[in-house]
Amino acid sequence: MLFPTTQFLVFFCIVFLLHWRLVEWPRLDKAMLLLASWFFYACWDAWFLLLLIGSAANSWAAGCLLDRLPPGLGRRAVTALSVGIHLATLGLFKYYAFFVPELLALAGSAGIALPLPLVEIVLPVGISFFTFQGISYVVDVARGDARAARDPLDVFLYISFFPHLVAGPIVRAAHFLPQLAERLRPARVPLAMAALLILGGLFKKMIVANGLATDLVDPVFADPSAHGALDLWLATYGYAVQIYCDFSAYSDIAIGVAALLGFHFPRNFDQPYRARSLAEFWRRWHISLSSFLRDYLYRPLGGNRRGPRRTMANLLVVMLLGGLWHGAAWTFILWGLLHGLVLAAERLAGWKGIVTGWRGVLAAIVAFHVVCAGWILFRSPTVAGAAEIFLGLFAAGPAAQRATPYAVGLILLGLALHWLPPGWLGRLERRVGAWPAWALGLAAGVLLVAIDAAGPDGVAPFIYFQF
Repeated sequence: MLFPTTQFLVFFCIVFLLHWRLVEWPRLDKAMLLLASWFFYACWDAWFLLLLIGSAANSWAAGCLLDRLPPGLGRRAVTALSVGIHLATLGLFKYYAFFVPELLALAGSAGIALPLPLVEIVLPVGISFFTFQGISYVVDVARGDARAARDPLDVFLYISFFPHLVAGPIVRAAHFLPQLAERLRPARVPLAMAALLILGGLFKKMIVANGLATDLVDPVFADPSAHGALDLWLATYGYAVQIYCDFSAYSDIAIGVAALLGFHFPRNFDQPYRARSLAEFWRRWHISLSSFLRDYLYRPLGGNRRGPRRTMANLLVVMLLGGLWHGAAWTFILWGLLHGLVLAAERLAGWKGIVTGWRGVLAAIVAFHVVCAGWILFRSPTVAGAAEIFLGLFAAGPAAQRATPYAVGLILLGLALHWLPPGWLGRLERRVGAWPAWALGLAAGVLLVAIDAAGPDGVAPFIYFQF
């Protein structure tokens, strides 16, 4: 079930009405939201719903045990077991089909026969996101950053809540669980902000991201050799805009939908292409993932507290694993390696990107092109395909075929969003929030119809559904 569809609109309207009718009976309301979330997930594959329920049950049981055990070896064992089950499940579904053939080929070259079957495994949608949610709950309870929820409804709803279930943002237990204990009131729902986020997300997804994918990015990346340098450059910039508009659109819609139900999700994007260093880029891009990697991997490894060499190694490990998290392919591993090397180089050089004026603009241009180099690896289906694009960027080739005013306009529009004044959305919300309800509803309806009419036929899945 995709956000920009009539099916989801009908589903959400039913959930919205039931939720605010049942809000006076919190436990019944949570049960309804949980069943609705399970139905939302089952629309992709009902069998994988069992996997989601099992993941949530693992986290809830571990939390209950941690709440009863004193500090010591027992708590560490429960934490390790629960996190191990989460990671083993993720590894089986996401990485078995990648690592086993590589391992068999390596063993075969050494004359060793390994009894490992080659099995085609379907990747459950959103498994990386709900697995990380489960891990964060267990680790936060073990650390004392969040209290264990005795009511299984709370934990199951936290991990399964449909707005963030498939592609984030990754919401921490300490942020979400207290909201389940609060008394929700319709008067406190930020209608204007929710409407702006949802409509803005639909525009970015249906107009910008889908338009660039259809007219520029997909055709060029499918056959790089048939396109010249100008098309390759435009496709590289186009994909940078496409993936930002696609993923930030999902996050914005998820945050807006949750807000209409009375829940607050943290911001997941903050104009990442205006960053003046790669470190700043990761403070602005997919904030919930970068903060997860920082708090649950980088800092436990020692962070920057054990000298320059250990810091460099930690950055490389974190980004390599971050690349592998995105997908089981060498292109994702190389993408993570590129980011890790540049982050390490920035740390070694002491570069923090704290510059203004023309130096700040130049730094942002350099950082953006480093990110674009990574996006070529990220988007290409194979390493050979990525190499073909890198070589084609600086080689003579066929005349431009995709340099249409529409494609160039979408790229410029997507990049311009990053240079709007900080806080512009809050100021717009205050102005729109002063409108009467009928005017807000009418404007939202007109914009929704216009976006639907202007977008390409059909709705492509969000890019991050595959992760």
